[in-house]
Amino acid sequence: MSDLPVSAAISSPRLYRGHIREAIVDRLERRLGRNLATASRRDIYDALVLAVREELTDRWLATWRRANEARVKRVCYFSMEFLLGRSLINALSSMPPLVLAETRETLRAMGHDLDAIAQEEEDPGLGNGGLGRLAACFLDSLATLGYAAIGYGIRYDYGIFQQQIARDGSQRELASSWLQWQNFWESGRGGVRYRVRFGGQCQSERNSAGRICHHWIETQDVWAIGYDFLIPGNQGPSVNHLRLWSAEAITPFRIEHFNAGNYAAAVAEQIDAKNLSRVLYPDDTTPQGKELRFKQQYFFVSASLQDMLAQHLANGSTLAELPKLVAIQLNDTHPALTIVELMHLLVDEHAVEWDLAWDITRRTCAYTNHTLLPEALETWSIHLFERLLPRHLQIIYQINRDFLEQISQRYPNDMDRRRRMSLIEENGDRRVRMAYLSVVGSHQVNGVAKLHSQLMRETIFSDFAQLWPERFTNVTNGITVRRWLKQANPGLSQLLTEHLGSAWENDLEELERLKWAIDNADFRQRFRDIKQTNKLRLAQTIAELIGVDVDPRSLFDVQVKRIHEYKRQLLNLLHVVVRYQRILDNPQQVVVPRTVIIAGKAAPGYVMAKAMIKLINKVAYTINRDDRIGNKLKLCFLPDYDVSLAQEIMPAADLSEQISTAGMEASGTGNMKLSLNGALTIGTLDGANIEIKDAVGDENIFIFGMNAAEATALRARGYSPMAIVNQNPELKRAIDLLESGHFTPDNLADAKIVTDRLLSDGEHFLVLADFVSYLEAQDKVDALYSDQDAWSRKAVINTLSMGPFSSDRSIRDYADRIWNIKPVL
Repeated sequence: MSDLPVSAAISSPRLYRGHIREAIVDRLERRLGRNLATASRRDIYDALVLAVREELTDRWLATWRRANEARVKRVCYFSMEFLLGRSLINALSSMPPLVLAETRETLRAMGHDLDAIAQEEEDPGLGNGGLGRLAACFLDSLATLGYAAIGYGIRYDYGIFQQQIARDGSQRELASSWLQWQNFWESGRGGVRYRVRFGGQCQSERNSAGRICHHWIETQDVWAIGYDFLIPGNQGPSVNHLRLWSAEAITPFRIEHFNAGNYAAAVAEQIDAKNLSRVLYPDDTTPQGKELRFKQQYFFVSASLQDMLAQHLANGSTLAELPKLVAIQLNDTHPALTIVELMHLLVDEHAVEWDLAWDITRRTCAYTNHTLLPEALETWSIHLFERLLPRHLQIIYQINRDFLEQISQRYPNDMDRRRRMSLIEENGDRRVRMAYLSVVGSHQVNGVAKLHSQLMRETIFSDFAQLWPERFTNVTNGITVRRWLKQANPGLSQLLTEHLGSAWENDLEELERLKWAIDNADFRQRFRDIKQTNKLRLAQTIAELIGVDVDPRSLFDVQVKRIHEYKRQLLNLLHVVVRYQRILDNPQQVVVPRTVIIAGKAAPGYVMAKAMIKLINKVAYTINRDDRIGNKLKLCFLPDYDVSLAQEIMPAADLSEQISTAGMEASGTGNMKLSLNGALTIGTLDGANIEIKDAVGDENIFIFGMNAAEATALRARGYSPMAIVNQNPELKRAIDLLESGHFTPDNLADAKIVTDRLLSDGEHFLVLADFVSYLEAQDKVDALYSDQDAWSRKAVINTLSMGPFSSDRSIRDYADRIWNIKPVL
């Protein structure tokens, strides 16, 4: 018998070069109980995941040993969404050079294809759009740059819904199945659980030292169970983690009810608890939905803060040291209850004096605002607080009293200012203003693009910016080049690496060194060939998804994002209808063939967004089956848009539609992904479009429409869509065709609900106001695309100008200006 320790004697082969097959077979047989000869593709996937995760675990443990020994400050990133995408290729890519290539070759020798194996993984449905994808990019950059960080969120059983398009073109929501198989990427942290409380009542008493103590009693409690996903840095030693909370009942099964025949009551507590972590963004058009969202937000911040404090104290640190050793970042207003819960834990659970607790809280927390839309600046009813979080309401009232006293001292007798800035909205149903709470309780507040940050200071937070001008800053969003170029576009990645080496993977500004290639005809030709290969792949995917054959030589015109009126998918649709009419009017005219690709999900309760999806599909059905049109024009709505589908679309796009109403898009990161992959932007002066324009040059982007100031002025003067329609015969024909039933013969209302909104006086998103300018810009697109080499030159410029839009740069800005952290390598 071996004299090695048992653990060493039975240790598994490692995923090192030359031993990859051995590592896979070992996990397959010993962990999964499968035989290689009969193993399914799913079995191979699971075995490979187990081997990869064990490698990452070693790096993870080493990362946190170094962080704890060095006592470095760590980031706790709080977000309701983390849109991760698939993990296998990402993890293999993060490992030492050639591991990915050798894994691919090893699997091929075993009769399997790595890309097919990777598709066994379901996209985790933990996010809806840009907010969640940004959070995922930031976690990737934090690990790659060597910063100690933990992401905190909810482990949604079903996540964001799976989108299906019904026969009538409407969106149907189905439960996501991302957890239908055992998920070997996560580790269930059975020992990491915290009690989260709701309801009950508050009692106060004065202790022997004369201090008033508050007790929150008779509560209804649930467990928050932690699950960890490992987040590897690219080609480096650091691995961080994302900790997600799943809810369970304290007593999941009541046997006395079961034995009495009351089977529903026996599991009622477990059902109620599990609802907290079932679905991302439950429909809040009902009182029950509103309450569930509120409870979700508190559930995740309470568990996360308890975990954060437990780790902090376990390291031997004091609570007074918290701002020096921890930075909490609130990703939008959803985690705003962090401010109040941290005060509750410090004051009530750890007996910290109020003033010190407030100083600790404010210096630890920072807040990122992502929107200027009123509906996204959450407010919660006082009644919800009274019933579900009564102690927290007392804390909010105390914070508000202290804050309003500060306002009165600064602005004596200005009662209107006190009313405007109060954390409590007093009009009608009294409500807590969560965005204001985030501003008051944070030491820094940032917007996510230069224009957005400026408008944030001038509009929604103008009073606060006057009071604390030093508190407001800008950090422009960014994207992780590892996923959106290295993995999504291997052809272009190889071309860049041939000329630059691999340094660009961790420093996107290295692309500047390749600017000479803009004028190199051979480089432009290879760039075009790579784009064409990507378009062929996407054309095949389109045929598989929706049964429409598109011409890969046509201009791929892409608008992929959440469906919302301010993003103006309807402006795009109107252009498609006008283009359709032009082709029918002049069938012999030579036109630039165009494939218009739209994808995105509508919130289940957003009636107009769902009506937009239905109308887009109705129009697509008619155009795509009109033999008079052929391949001159196709309209494709791709269902169930997620990260994996995005990784196919972005590299194939020729034109990037970033056409939101000026002043409404906070930043946009889809614009960055598309530009990085060589798409030209057609867009308004909104969000990060402005900074992209400055980076690529005015001549290499198609800007149209009003700016934010002009849009505001038009609303103030009074916006009349009908006046615009009556002045533009082509626009009138398009709307008349929509309303005629040409695209909606079975139900005229399918178009009328949309056109009525477009034509209503004061329509907030000013869709028709930009129509003429948009069509002029689209005509310029056609003219340029007719000269493929000229188009390619501008596409190359776009790719090589994206250095400043890396999430690595964003994280360095946060690290230097907000978090005050240093890497630990």
